[in-house]
Amino acid sequence: MAGIKEIAALAGVSTATVSRALRGMRHVNEETREKIVEAAEKLNYPLESALSGTRTHSVGIVAPFISNWYYSNVIHGAEHALREAGFDLLLYNFGHMKSRERLFQHKLLKGRVDGIIVISVPPSEEEFDSMLNLGIPVALVGMHHAGCASVAIDDVAGARTATQHLVNQGHKQIALMSGRTDDPFNFSVPQDRRMGFMQVLAENRLDWIPSREVHGDFTMHAGARAMDELLARPNRPTAIFCESDEMAIGAMQAARRHGIKVPDDMSIVGFDGHEMAEFSDLTTIEQPVQLMGELAARAIMDKLHRSTTEMLSITLPTTLIVRNSTRRIDA
Repeated sequence: MAGIKEIAALAGVSTATVSRALRGMRHVNEETREKIVEAAEKLNYPLESALSGTRTHSVGIVAPFISNWYYSNVIHGAEHALREAGFDLLLYNFGHMKSRERLFQHKLLKGRVDGIIVISVPPSEEEFDSMLNLGIPVALVGMHHAGCASVAIDDVAGARTATQHLVNQGHKQIALMSGRTDDPFNFSVPQDRRMGFMQVLAENRLDWIPSREVHGDFTMHAGARAMDELLARPNRPTAIFCESDEMAIGAMQAARRHGIKVPDDMSIVGFDGHEMAEFSDLTTIEQPVQLMGELAARAIMDKLHRSTTEMLSITLPTTLIVRNSTRRIDA
């Protein structure tokens, strides 16, 4: 079925103009509106529902997981902003690729929501076009795309800060606990954080030994298992950067089980700002997770109420929080 991109091409206007015209919003002159309606009719676009102006007063949030700390906190921030604006939240959770296909092919979203927030699931270009063809505002969390509003952090920069902290503490033999290598969702976060880590090693002329990298899946259990694996290998490092706090907390537990004292025998730094990081006395890179959800929701509200064509793209800063899981060692 034809979407707003095809209508825009036939009418010779932007997709944003088509979206505003079909929703009966202001800032579209009548001549342009008539041209858009004529193009939509030629393409058999369902004008009756589009021109009714009916709002669901609901915003859909698309996430691969909902129990994970990161996703639940983003959702909490978005829900708070939406509730204040009088909107309901509809949660679309998928754990395998079949449900992902159903979701991005309109079967679960069409006509049910006034806007969509997508959390850290990099859509393919086909999936992204499918979302835009719904003719409703889209906001991304944890990634950027030129076609819609987005809120994210700089994962490369955050990982650089964490790794440089260990280097500044005198560590030269630094290990990495990264994400799983067979990630079906192709998340960008593990690759970006690994990139930042590698950049700092190279800039400080520190040798990288592949056996110092172990893989987890951003959970405490995976972190503990990965730490067991690392400690079973020769040439134990003096420090480790874990790409998430949950993996770092699991690594700390495994280290204690092996008789390794943190930070006396090994320094550990995490990433996220998980509430358990404070209770674990973990040095970490803190990111404003709930704020990202709130800003994404507000971007949706702005598009709905102001008909703005501006694409909000925000990169929020991260903060190094130094606690007692890292220490300076003698050179």
